[in-house]
Amino acid sequence: MRSIRLQSLKKNIPEGVVLNNISLHIPAGKFFALLGPSGCGKTTLLRVIAGLESADSGSIFLDDEDITHLPIHQRPINIVFQNYALFPHLNVFDNVAYSLKIKKLPKNVIEQKVIKILESFDLENHIYKPTSQLSGGQQQRVALARAIVNEPRVLLLDEPLAALDFKLREKMLIELIELQDKLKTTFIYVTHDQFEALTVADQMAIMNNNGDIEQIGTPKEIYEFPVSSFVANFVGTTNILQGTLRNIDSQPELFIPDLTPLALFIPQRKKWMKENGDILISIRPEKIFISKKAAPNFSNTLKATVESIVYHGRSTQYNVILQNQMKLQVFEQNEEHFPQEVIDYDNEVYLHWQKENVVILER
Repeated sequence: MRSIRLQSLKKNIPEGVVLNNISLHIPAGKFFALLGPSGCGKTTLLRVIAGLESADSGSIFLDDEDITHLPIHQRPINIVFQNYALFPHLNVFDNVAYSLKIKKLPKNVIEQKVIKILESFDLENHIYKPTSQLSGGQQQRVALARAIVNEPRVLLLDEPLAALDFKLREKMLIELIELQDKLKTTFIYVTHDQFEALTVADQMAIMNNNGDIEQIGTPKEIYEFPVSSFVANFVGTTNILQGTLRNIDSQPELFIPDLTPLALFIPQRKKWMKENGDILISIRPEKIFISKKAAPNFSNTLKATVESIVYHGRSTQYNVILQNQMKLQVFEQNEEHFPQEVIDYDNEVYLHWQKENVVILER
């Protein structure tokens, strides 16, 4: 396993900036996710690491080895593409054996390696089938087996589950986690799907549409403590409220016209936090307690009216309107078959949350 260090990578195309001075350290043996909207440059970044494209400037290090100008075939890095890129004229065995044959390994060694890895991927009954006869999940396993059989130090995965249905994608995510844990290979996983990134990653980086990295951290750090409204909105669902910061040196509050002032918790004061300064706050829908009765012991309480209700099975989503006509989302876990309180359309409700569950963002 090897670490990857990217230093000041830049890449432009006629349409604009793709990679904007990207610097990033990906630790050895970790499952690292690159998450961002379509077109933000994450796939380009993966192709630059693989050697399929070159950056205009900057450097790529594998541990302490500079591989910036190393040809693709000399990099101990493999990549699995979104469409798997299997050879349609070859069967499963020959697809997986392809790179080993290029290396001119002995025939018996190739057979041993290929059969062993196909067995580990539950593909032993499909060894000599054409890949066109396999299901989407089986094709994905073949692509992974082909990428792993020559024991790369780094494995790049470019939205490898995009073509699969939700159930199969969930199953394959767990298999990928188990595979990475077994191999201890450095995995770099590119996706625009926040669910996939939060599920698989030890660490992750969020890219924005300007080709910049907005935030790096563990999934929990990024979800619970986003550094910007872009991250808060892109990773999960959140409510963003805009207002004025008051009483910063005593009992900090957010003042929003026509609403009760909202208590804030400031664990660490930032330079941009100023008295009467404009700020944003993020409050996740599941951090809000909704009830038709006022509840004590909460830092904040607002009145609202239920506009619509969406049942998700494990949870219920309430879309509500505040007294100043702002709209919020609230998620409530469905823990009981027959809840004591039933909330319906047009009900007047109270929203409660603790100030510690609010993240303050720079406007």
